[in-house]
Amino acid sequence: MRPPENLHDWVSFDDDDEDRTWLVDVTFLLSSWHCIFGQGCQGVLTGPTPELEQGCCSYGAHFTGSDDVQRVKAAAARLTADDWQFFGTKKKLIVKNEEGVKVSAQQDGACIFLNRPGFARGSGCALHSAALAHGERPMDWKPDVCWQLPLRREDQSDSAGHVTSIVTQWDRRHWGDGGAEFAWWCTEAPEAFTGTVAVYESMADELEALLGPKPYRRLVAELERRRRSAQPHPVEVAAPRRARRR
Repeated sequence: MRPPENLHDWVSFDDDDEDRTWLVDVTFLLSSWHCIFGQGCQGVLTGPTPELEQGCCSYGAHFTGSDDVQRVKAAAARLTADDWQFFGTKKKLIVKNEEGVKVSAQQDGACIFLNRPGFARGSGCALHSAALAHGERPMDWKPDVCWQLPLRREDQSDSAGHVTSIVTQWDRRHWGDGGAEFAWWCTEAPEAFTGTVAVYESMADELEALLGPKPYRRLVAELERRRRSAQPHPVEVAAPRRARRR
């Protein structure tokens, strides 16, 4: 019998300090995925639009809570005209959508924090580029969903209160009905699986923030052990590219 084409390897372990079990996608974290914003990313509209250089910023970012909102507001207050194309706008930066959920506002068809092609500092998230200019981590300036992508953490609780935390890649289905409308999505595109290091190395800070220091260290040890034996990512199998050092 042939294995499923989307087969992934996983690792699970109990948290030493919480009533929690971690279930983590080994296959994606050992893959060569990397962000290709402005380098072939076709965006998340209903047709390929690489020329717009919007990446996954075509829609307002959903906030995870008040801490997320306050962090982004504080970061936005640090932006200057050199950092941000829409500096000085009178629009509210964070609004409620039709479902009553707080999101970043839109400007001219994309997130208000997105600098467009032609801006002096270049296209891309103003919060991201400004953080780098200040020698700080973009994840400390950006909305949670933005710095986490394409990592996804989902917490599930049972009747006894035990939590299972699943860490994996964002797929189309995770966006709900809207995901089916994307003409392109990076975790299924071979163009994005051309990095020179594994995801768990390139996104080390993000993973540590999602799991916490102790579970993160345990995960890294397990990934190092499995580097040569883990199931390759289905996209890499379907469109093999140059060998990546493991």
